[in-house]
Amino acid sequence: MAIALLVRHGRTTANANGLLAGRSPGVHLDETGQAQARELAERIGVVPISRFVTSPLVRCRETAAALAGHQASKAGKDAVSVDSRLTECGYGSWTGRPLKELAKQPLWKQIQAQPSSVTFPDGESMRAMQARAVKAVRGIDAEVEAADGPDAVWVVVSHADVIKSVLADALGMHLDQFQRIAVDPASVSVVRYTPVRSFVLRMNDLGSDLRGLRPPKRRRRRASSDAVVGGGAGPDRRTG
Repeated sequence: MAIALLVRHGRTTANANGLLAGRSPGVHLDETGQAQARELAERIGVVPISRFVTSPLVRCRETAAALAGHQASKAGKDAVSVDSRLTECGYGSWTGRPLKELAKQPLWKQIQAQPSSVTFPDGESMRAMQARAVKAVRGIDAEVEAADGPDAVWVVVSHADVIKSVLADALGMHLDQFQRIAVDPASVSVVRYTPVRSFVLRMNDLGSDLRGLRPPKRRRRRASSDAVVGGGAGPDRRTG
């Protein structure tokens, strides 16, 4: 099936100040985050993107606009759509508070050890967050393949916990293990779904060459659901 690039937004003022932004309005990319988005746009620019889908929060929309604005493919800057299912976890009354303060709360340890049991005060459960995000990503992925073929590449711009939960699902991991996954600002993680299983091609990638994700000039056979014994040769990294 199509290839999904899971992109976390660039660094924000809240990140820099150690605040849990959550769904707070008006949390923009800071100067570092803007630079990260521009650099990531250069990296992703070598891959023709069929579609950009973003969380509705401004930090993600700013990141998505930078990525799409650099595209020479048919997607272009006007192909960014917003999907509320990709929004940040609803942290409820924790929203906007300093992380160092929240780390002293009893719930913090539960979030680390058993996130599947956590519902934030006046907010969302982490199970509900994962369910909506996975449904969105898998559903849009199927739509992209139906419209643009099995070699299409598309981009999701979302948030750390959301992306971590999607990766956990793709890896066949219980949500209680998702804290083992790191998703840094402006990182790229890559998932390919097949009829039998999903493949995680990259995680928390902050600098590698993405040319290997470009569709081949000749249409290849439909991606197999089988893993290659011994690992295989990897993607063709030739630039020509």
